[in-house]
Amino acid sequence: MAQGTVPSAAGAAAGGCPSAPAVSTTPPGTPRASAAAAAPPPQPSFATGFYYAVELYFDPALENQVLKAWNALARRQLGSRFIDAAARPHLPLLHLPAAALPPPGTGAGGDPLLRLAPSLRALASRLDPLPLALSSLAALPVSASSSPHDNVLFLAPTPSAALLGLHAQLCELLRKDAGVGVPDAFRPDHWLPRCAVAVDVPRGRMAEAFCVLRELKLLPVSGYGMDIALVEVGPTVRELVSYPLGGSGSAGAD
Repeated sequence: MAQGTVPSAAGAAAGGCPSAPAVSTTPPGTPRASAAAAAPPPQPSFATGFYYAVELYFDPALENQVLKAWNALARRQLGSRFIDAAARPHLPLLHLPAAALPPPGTGAGGDPLLRLAPSLRALASRLDPLPLALSSLAALPVSASSSPHDNVLFLAPTPSAALLGLHAQLCELLRKDAGVGVPDAFRPDHWLPRCAVAVDVPRGRMAEAFCVLRELKLLPVSGYGMDIALVEVGPTVRELVSYPLGGSGSAGAD
């Protein structure tokens, strides 16, 4: 899998974008090969504890395009949280608070691997790789109040019938087979599909962030959703298991 890197500030984009502030000589962290990313709130942030996420991973070419955006924003100090957390580009399908399921390996009936993995495997095995088109750039605030550093910048996929159908099937399968309640933000009638490229962007620098991404000329970009993964999200992201769409294999965390 492709990994994110953060080059020095000397190569930061110029063009029509405002000048970047001085960049630290210590680059943000580089992702592990087995890691998976978390998406932005309204779910809990990295700083407030951990939660579980079901994520859709991309094919290598599409993943690399998202990594270009991560790295460009990190060079300008506009957001490196996903890189620092050893995350992998993804589209979040579901978030579950930590309180909903005990930690993995506890042997408790709520262990996420025991409750969620069979349903995820069954869903992935009957689906083909999912065509995706990241077609627009958008932003939303984490909340209506809190800090001034709370904006989420994301690449929005075209909400195809196949994508919305996958999400609806996931929610129904987990509800019926695993007894998992779907949080309001991820209910099929509320869900906003998105591939986050930065979180906690200072409000006063959102225009600059948009400018940096426009200069990359990434969009529109097409590819495929290839795997469904279950990850544990905290200060870093740990992949628990992943299943390829249309396949029967699996890969677990190291």
